[in-house]
Amino acid sequence: MHRVPPEMFRFATEQNADLYTAVLRVFGEANERLETTLGPDGIEERLGSVGLFRALGPDELGRALSQLGKWQLLDVIQNHGADYSTAAEYERGNLQYSLTRRGEAAFAGVQHALAVLASTGALQTAVLDAIADRLDALYALLLDETSSDRRLFTTLSELENHLEALRANTKQFNGELQRLLRAENADLDTFHEVKRATVTYLQEFVTDLDHRSRAILDAVRRVESQGVEVLRARALRGAELSPMGTDDPSVAWLEHRRLRWEGLRLWFDPDDGSRPRVEQLHTVARRAIVALLATLERIGESRRRSSSAARDFRVLARAFSAAAAENDLHRLWGAAFGLTPARHAHLRHPDPELIPTGVSWADAPSVEVSTLLRRGGRAERFSRPGRVRDVTAIRRERAEQARRERADLEAGWERLRTDGPLRLSALRQLDHEALARLLDLLGHALDGELDSSGARRATTADGRVEIVARPTDDGQLAVIRTSHGVLVAPDHLVVITLVGRFTRAAGAAAEAGR
Repeated sequence: MHRVPPEMFRFATEQNADLYTAVLRVFGEANERLETTLGPDGIEERLGSVGLFRALGPDELGRALSQLGKWQLLDVIQNHGADYSTAAEYERGNLQYSLTRRGEAAFAGVQHALAVLASTGALQTAVLDAIADRLDALYALLLDETSSDRRLFTTLSELENHLEALRANTKQFNGELQRLLRAENADLDTFHEVKRATVTYLQEFVTDLDHRSRAILDAVRRVESQGVEVLRARALRGAELSPMGTDDPSVAWLEHRRLRWEGLRLWFDPDDGSRPRVEQLHTVARRAIVALLATLERIGESRRRSSSAARDFRVLARAFSAAAAENDLHRLWGAAFGLTPARHAHLRHPDPELIPTGVSWADAPSVEVSTLLRRGGRAERFSRPGRVRDVTAIRRERAEQARRERADLEAGWERLRTDGPLRLSALRQLDHEALARLLDLLGHALDGELDSSGARRATTADGRVEIVARPTDDGQLAVIRTSHGVLVAPDHLVVITLVGRFTRAAGAAAEAGR
């Protein structure tokens, strides 16, 4: 394991860190323009373009260049091929500077650190879809022996970039999520909005996460069925590595590709039997949703109640301690804990003339108090009952709508019904709704277990349509076109049968509507 040199990042912490960093940025931008060496005059002219606008002291730039050379971040090169008219010109223009390998690494490290500080993590379903897409593309290229090795290399590189983006974004988002879960002292309004938006974001991400993970797992296994070593060997030829250097670069390149593939397996199909990291991510997201919802509920409760009981008692205790006399204490007690006024004090007897005058209220007959007034504090009011709404037309319309929908559903499944085993690739073209219905039923089947015949089965929720799916052995892809686009998926042998008649269910729905 390589150790970082102790003086590699001193330029970012020393007294003239702004000048050191600006000089390295000048060289970084020069390298992008394929300029490898710069003289002191060229460096000084470009300092303003990288954000250093202060005036430099006498020979301050020369001392900075010398110090960067001592830290082995810059190389000093003597340019003897140029023409110089004076000794001073020779003394200044003879020296040329270029970044060393350590200097390039130090500047790249600082740039990466600044990028991480400015970036935010994300959970992106688009990255998962891109990983599955690149794996399918690799599988198709491996099947085609005439495919280009260069194309195989670029596809593998795209897959690794997507995997690295998933890993980095997930790690950073999880750190931000845990900090958000621990944040309790933020402004309540901002805190509430951020957490509510985060809950929505997590819920959208975990939707269909299992299906996406399963698709990637199946794609990984299809690629491995063609041989990962073959994939690496062809990608190595397509990489066209540079022959510069004494060591063979292919050894390190192949080792790096092996580690990247192991990382892909750790995410979706570990060899050691442990849980895939994508499942752990699903668990973390679910727990975060529960925790955030609980926090949002506490915030809502605190907003609905302006003060807590503990605070009320503390205020009352301060009032008791400040009372001047004992009578004031009794009046304060009566105001705080005394009985509320009677809600029925305004009620009268139905016939007050039957109550003799001069009789104490304790001896008079009691007044009837309704339950609504006793419990809710509102008096009962009696009025004319409302008219009963005639819903005959609405029921007739809903029954007709139910018949139409059931007829459309029956017609859709009738078009998908097969007389025997049929390849998905034979369908070629479907309308969008029929394809969505087929994919939903096929997805339920592929999520199920294999039966004794080696097939997977699933039925619709009403039990009237059954599908039996078996994978093909030739690795062919099914291409189905719709008005919304083109679906490319592994081919399967499917049998779709209608177990019952839809018309009976439609008639029952119509009767229920009437």
